[in-house]
Amino acid sequence: MNIVPNLFKSSLGRKYIMAISGGALFVFIVGHLLGNLQVFLGPEQINAYGNFLQTTPEILWSARIALLAMAALHIWSSLSLAAENRAARPVPYARWNPTVASYASRTMLMSGLIIAAFAFYHLLHFTVQMKSINLTGKDFLAFHDARGRHDVYRMMITGFSNPLVSGFYVIAIGLLCLHLSHGAGAMFQSVGFKNEVYGPWIDRCAKIAAGLIFLGYISIPIAVLLGYGREALK
Repeated sequence: MNIVPNLFKSSLGRKYIMAISGGALFVFIVGHLLGNLQVFLGPEQINAYGNFLQTTPEILWSARIALLAMAALHIWSSLSLAAENRAARPVPYARWNPTVASYASRTMLMSGLIIAAFAFYHLLHFTVQMKSINLTGKDFLAFHDARGRHDVYRMMITGFSNPLVSGFYVIAIGLLCLHLSHGAGAMFQSVGFKNEVYGPWIDRCAKIAAGLIFLGYISIPIAVLLGYGREALK
């Protein structure tokens, strides 16, 4: 009966929470990427995908609530463990050698907070579709295709046609993947699935996965800036 309270109170339990919530967020990031890449299949495919999500609120809202819960748990456990570690060592190391840990591992907390801020902006931009922040002067809510569906294709092309938006997106995705390059491997360590034999392979796979995710996400704004989907701007 005390398992759940102890899970939140103990350091080990919070490490498990951070690892499990991080794993769930990683799965979402991959799934979201696969959904976004459908923009390269043309307006019919991406608009049909968007319409499916919008017309199945039981799936969409269940996913949103679960995602919000996982993000909240991940942020809370990360901040909690960071505060605990700082309290345990109020006096800094006499000789601090930053080369012992990778840059990604040393900046996990800061990159995570920046990513959270970007995710909030991204939701307002493409999910809430707030006109005042899309920098294009267009009302995304008014975009509809010939079938009356929300024109996700035109929205994405229009949104990423602004160099400032695309530049911010690429930088934020870079930080996200820097975070993933360490976090995906650390997740296995937190739940006890890493050892000296296959630990290096896990770390290597985490970096490769982060690199592929980075290339996948930035391919969309770069393609748009290079002219892909230009007909949607007319």
